[in-house]
Amino acid sequence: MQQAGAGQGPGAAGTGAASGADARPGLMAGAPPFGPGSRVTLANWQDPPFNRWAFEHVRELIPTARISRGDGPAWRLPRAERDLGGIRFASAGGQMTIADLLAQTCTDGFLVMHRGRIVTEQYFNAMAPDTPHLLMSVSKSVTAAVAGVLAGRGQLDVSAEVAAIVPELAGTSFAGATVQHLLDMRAGTAFNEDYADPEADVRTYERVYLWRPHDGQPVPEDAIAYFATLRNDGPHGGPFRYRSILTDVLAWVIERAAGARFHELISRHLWQPMGAEFDAEITVDPHGNPMADGGVCATLRDAGRFGELFLRRGRRARRQVVPAAWIDDTIRGAPDGAGAFTGGDDPPGYPAGAHYRNCWWVRDPGLPFYHASGINGQHVFVHVPSQTVVVKLSTWPVALSPWIQATVQGVLAIAAELRRRG
Repeated sequence: MQQAGAGQGPGAAGTGAASGADARPGLMAGAPPFGPGSRVTLANWQDPPFNRWAFEHVRELIPTARISRGDGPAWRLPRAERDLGGIRFASAGGQMTIADLLAQTCTDGFLVMHRGRIVTEQYFNAMAPDTPHLLMSVSKSVTAAVAGVLAGRGQLDVSAEVAAIVPELAGTSFAGATVQHLLDMRAGTAFNEDYADPEADVRTYERVYLWRPHDGQPVPEDAIAYFATLRNDGPHGGPFRYRSILTDVLAWVIERAAGARFHELISRHLWQPMGAEFDAEITVDPHGNPMADGGVCATLRDAGRFGELFLRRGRRARRQVVPAAWIDDTIRGAPDGAGAFTGGDDPPGYPAGAHYRNCWWVRDPGLPFYHASGINGQHVFVHVPSQTVVVKLSTWPVALSPWIQATVQGVLAIAAELRRRG
């Protein structure tokens, strides 16, 4: 199993909601923070060790819009705490425990819920229960959930072409693409998302979204202008190819269909009816366009509530927040979804029958077992047979890591143990 390098090590393990040793000594220290190598900036915030501070302080680096929780009661999460640290499982590096996993994979927050009760809640790296943590591409699953709510209300037809909803997309590479193509990463858009390539499209779009300082080269003035510059390298409705920009176009479609800004729609249709405990936020470009594919920041418990909502097929108490049919469709997938998955990017480590639907990674539709995931180690797992939700928020030193496979095996071991104990 890959180990953290020098200066990139994990936070000290903590137990219980009150723990939280600081694994980033010196970062942003002082008033103002002028120490050599201590300042976290727009140029370094996504790199180690600076990301260990930055992912919990995004609003201090990038403009954000508030996702209000409203003034209603929070979804109460009772506790039935257990020590899960000794659970053992096999990983590529040999046998390890859950405690090993948390200590070795730059964990910031870890939450396990079983049958709606918190089994364990742990914080590391100075994270606290009220700290909003960057969710990266878990944001895509949040975005898709809002699309599902609107579809259930008849405000959004996912089979419609996006240009019929946003006429400005006519004549662009998105002409002919449907909303479902965006949801399933099956539009024909060319978009290089190689995080290791400094010339990749993802680097340009980060500058558009204020995630990276300008390099002196001209860039479109905002995300809307950037969408118009993209071209296609395949047909719409083709194989699965992971391109984050599709979710940002989806957010524009959602805004136009509902007639409101995206952060307001998350608040109105998801965060408030879900009973979120804290406000969330989402990063925005110079003109207020949201980075829907990766810019949502939320607390650990509210990420857990989001997972629990999907475990309960969209229901909180007596209220149907997300249509059950939407979640069933997510798990079932498109008729050709598994073939599109293996015929496209076909990420390693997924069993036969896995697919990507409505911005969720459906690892085993038969169980079902599925997850929302983002780079640098953000995960919300839903394991239906055991009625388990696991949230792990991290600051891996790299965008993509073999640590994901160890994390999946750890989650499956937890689910098996909780199911056995009943």
